[in-house]
Amino acid sequence: MILWKILCRITLVLIALLFLASHVSFAAPPPIVIGVPSSFKSIEASEGLKAITLAVEEINAKGGVKVGNEKRMLKVESIETRDMEPGVPLADALLANEKLILEKKPHVIIQGPTRSEVLLAAMDLYAQYKIPSINNAVASKFVDQYKSNPEKYRHCFRMFDGKYVVAGLGKVMEKMNKEYGFKKAYIVVQDAIWAVGIANGMNAWYKANGWEVVGFDKYPTGASDFSSSLIKAKNAGVQVVFPIFDMPQSGILVQQWKDMKVPAIFAGFISPLMGSNAWKTFGEKIEGVINIVFDGGNLPLEKYPPAKKFYDAFTKRWGEMQVGHKPAVDYDGVYAMVRAIERAGSLDPDKIAKELEKTNMVGATGRIHFADHQYVFGDDPKVDAISAVYQWKKGGKRVPIYPDSVAEGVIEKPASMK
Repeated sequence: MILWKILCRITLVLIALLFLASHVSFAAPPPIVIGVPSSFKSIEASEGLKAITLAVEEINAKGGVKVGNEKRMLKVESIETRDMEPGVPLADALLANEKLILEKKPHVIIQGPTRSEVLLAAMDLYAQYKIPSINNAVASKFVDQYKSNPEKYRHCFRMFDGKYVVAGLGKVMEKMNKEYGFKKAYIVVQDAIWAVGIANGMNAWYKANGWEVVGFDKYPTGASDFSSSLIKAKNAGVQVVFPIFDMPQSGILVQQWKDMKVPAIFAGFISPLMGSNAWKTFGEKIEGVINIVFDGGNLPLEKYPPAKKFYDAFTKRWGEMQVGHKPAVDYDGVYAMVRAIERAGSLDPDKIAKELEKTNMVGATGRIHFADHQYVFGDDPKVDAISAVYQWKKGGKRVPIYPDSVAEGVIEKPASMK
């Protein structure tokens, strides 16, 4: 009887130990937290977050991220910074960034602030908390700030630079000069650091290449009447109006161009005219407009299958994409970060940063690799990341015209110039 009781007790103890062992063995490790602080009332940031979510869903569906000997799931934590809203102080946007860091404790950050001024200030936060980040604000001074103290900013990486807009659109201007003899331009730009930086670069390009720049007008965010610039451009006989805007009201600029019958081609960046649904909103008024897609993967490029694959996956998950900046590079950014973590075999921020520097992968935007902690852009997606330039043509088609590696058509004069 005593022996029986002892055996029962031993059995119960063994069952309890097996249960505990089983529980410990199969308890899921905590997720890897991806922080996304941005201005989500802007369509660029909101669609960028959707692209990040898409990448996370894909990776988790395949079992997650291998960190050393264990697999860990990804989790997205976002916060609204409001940094793209007119009048929001830089300090408020920075406080939102720090709130995310302190409360959600992200291991890494993707996308980051939308406004360039906020990103440059946030770099000090990421340095303070040692958080590997891949940001995509078009801050022209990012590389300068990184190079001013590479050790301090070793965790900060960036996806895009406005100089690539100048390079890409400069090639388009060369084509128009060669094919049509165009050499007179008028610059109309949103008064924001990133936009003015691109416009200044383009102004320098025009002058260095023998073009005449008749005017250079800046409009505050939220402006909705651009007729004064268009009157001056029309009277001066310009052939190209060069716009750089990411505010919703900039669609009015093109409507006024069409209504005023300004005999010039629009070639630049106007965010409301980016997505495929823009034709439904503006119709034939945007026919002939040339727009640059900062991240080539935001167009379904037939000649570069990874771009089309991403575009199709995004539209299947979320519906039509309406922007030319953020989604593709944010999507690529998640994969670049995950691969760096897996190579590091650790969530140690210093190890992740070192592995990010070694990135060399095929992405939706082209081959992803860094120089001075920034994606390298070029003309061939098999070699570098690319921007893509398209023209709106009859029937609402967005036809890629640059670079030649992905072009599907040629530049055509708009109706006002024929």
